[in-house]
Amino acid sequence: MALSTLTAPPSPGGCASSVPNSAASLPIACAATRPQSLPGAEALNAAPASLCSLTPDHHLREDFTVLAKDLVTSLKSIVATLVCERGRLRAAMESPEGVRGSGGSGLVAALRTNLSTALHQNSVYRTELRSRLSRIHDASDLAEISSMGANSDNPQFKHSLSYSSSCVSASEFFDAEEHDEEDLKPTTIIANESGVIELDGDSTSEAGSLSSEDGSASSDNSEAPIGRVGERPSSQLCPLNPPTEWSRRSRLPSPRPNPGGPSLWNLLYKNIGKDLSQISMPVTINEPLNMLQRLCEELEYSELLDTAAGCVDSVERMSLVAAFAVSAYAASAHRAASKPFNPLLAETYECIREDKGFRFLAEQVSHHPPVSACYAESSKWTFWQEARIKTKFWGKSMEFQPAGNVHLKLSTTGDHYTWNKVTTCVHNLFGGQRWVDQYGEMHIVCRGSDITCKLNFVKASSWSNSRHEVRGAVYCGGRPRLRLHGRWSEGLHAGEPPAARSLWRPGAMPPEYELYYGFTRFAMELNEIEPGTRELLPYTDTRLRPDQRALEEGDVEGAEQYKLQLEQAQRERRRLATDHTPAWFRKTMEDGEEAWVFAGTYWRERECGFPNNNAPRLW
Repeated sequence: MALSTLTAPPSPGGCASSVPNSAASLPIACAATRPQSLPGAEALNAAPASLCSLTPDHHLREDFTVLAKDLVTSLKSIVATLVCERGRLRAAMESPEGVRGSGGSGLVAALRTNLSTALHQNSVYRTELRSRLSRIHDASDLAEISSMGANSDNPQFKHSLSYSSSCVSASEFFDAEEHDEEDLKPTTIIANESGVIELDGDSTSEAGSLSSEDGSASSDNSEAPIGRVGERPSSQLCPLNPPTEWSRRSRLPSPRPNPGGPSLWNLLYKNIGKDLSQISMPVTINEPLNMLQRLCEELEYSELLDTAAGCVDSVERMSLVAAFAVSAYAASAHRAASKPFNPLLAETYECIREDKGFRFLAEQVSHHPPVSACYAESSKWTFWQEARIKTKFWGKSMEFQPAGNVHLKLSTTGDHYTWNKVTTCVHNLFGGQRWVDQYGEMHIVCRGSDITCKLNFVKASSWSNSRHEVRGAVYCGGRPRLRLHGRWSEGLHAGEPPAARSLWRPGAMPPEYELYYGFTRFAMELNEIEPGTRELLPYTDTRLRPDQRALEEGDVEGAEQYKLQLEQAQRERRRLATDHTPAWFRKTMEDGEEAWVFAGTYWRERECGFPNNNAPRLW
């Protein structure tokens, strides 16, 4: 953090607002390290009345601003002392006679004493800051502040609800690094005429340390490839080589259209308590992604698996796998307004990501009941699952109840992990602000070992201000070894607060994501056809589906017409041929339950142009 910001003058207008005057003196550097979901001091001064009416725990914000002012004052005093003593030390060192004289040793001893005192004061203030921040964080609710910032008419409040990789989570506390005096790097401290202190040195080292924590992973959803841990997988895994000048898109071709058409309430009211997967829904409640693509979206933070594959400690590996399992729910925080398309029987989807080092395949293997199977592989891990989801409507909310297990096998260690999924519920379907909740218990088991993990997704209630909480621990031999806690929409941390370290944080949302179905950058890329890929895809691939493509381009009428035609054609195929054999997955029995495994022939057939593909023509 640049020390030049410590003497930044207070922003004008602070005394005229209902926010305490101390908020005006918040340094710019503090605003740089706060979560993006919290409005800054400028926003507080710009709209004091609306903020006070929207924030129930306003006194916590006052405590925070007073604390920040005290901290800035203390740091100014410490920096002034250090500058003074550094100047005296420099003068003494530049004067050999003064150092060799009788008073030289006493001067150096005095300088060392003053420096030690300043460092001790800094340590005391740091400890007090951590303690007070911990109490404020425990009593506050960042979820409500985040939602307030997203819904406010003030454009300054419209920050991303996700944390970028360079942000510091409000539930994390970073200690200042301690160095010996001989290890201190030479840095020139200059005070200009206005009293602003500047550092002549590497100003990016602090930012680098925050964005590359040990054991932490996050995705900023940018166009540049995400940094990988260790070697990149072999290029033979990914036969597709798109042109180097091509870059993935950062937004959809068209914003989300306004809802219209048939009344959703009348449709759902007639089907209360029924499985909605067997009911034809209007296309306006869909998003331009398929359920097969949503399975691939769970691999957005696959770098967590790369890190786990290179981890030596078994408890640490389990914690990273748990962070990956939690990260699969992060994107749903902004997706309460729509649902994915239901895949047609025999529909497929492939995704080859050289930047992430994996390739993915999914197929709709059953229609009644609907079952989607997927398989992904890299040089470090293998991932597969089958998704069987029952959807029920209960008047004001809609539940999605998953069945089946998720499987992960690390190639480096041979560990085989399995876990279940929790229930997803969409609240306030027809009144108020719609929001998503995840609840239930997730059990992660490492087969052949005594390492397990239990995560509890806490169910939110109408009288509770806390949402999206996840609590659990990693167990070894039935005894807890590492505590895990956080929020599935904000990140997962390991250890006891306030010294907990971050395992994962979601990346920053793209600009104007509210207009594009709440998609992350990774989600926006899923339905994109890379140059030179169309002729390599099978005719059953989701990206060739006309109704989904029409909705993505904003043609609602065309999408509705295509959707009705495709559903009617599927009913005709079921009437003529009741039996269906999936092309790329085969059914097996595992522990007395039905399971679908990858047959292993898709990528070989792809190289030959799928000469033996007997799947029906879906569109």
